[in-house]
Amino acid sequence: MDKSATGGPDGELEAAAEEIIYSAEVRHSQGKCTLTINYHLQGKVEVYVVPKKAVQKLPFYLSMLRSKLD
Repeated sequence: MDKSATGGPDGELEAAAEEIIYSAEVRHSQGKCTLTINYHLQGKVEVYVVPKKAVQKLPFYLSMLRSKLD
């Protein structure tokens, strides 16, 4: 899987000249986990409250996705 940033010789990340299409983040606040998905091309943002159990499984799902892309 290609990375969107690369480490320079001094350990700093260099910004890639690629366009971001989607981004997602999970935040935990006041006992709730919130997933925010941003579709940059259309300027759309979707926000979902997700169970903490689902958040704990994210590394597993990301690993499955990585294995399918290799």
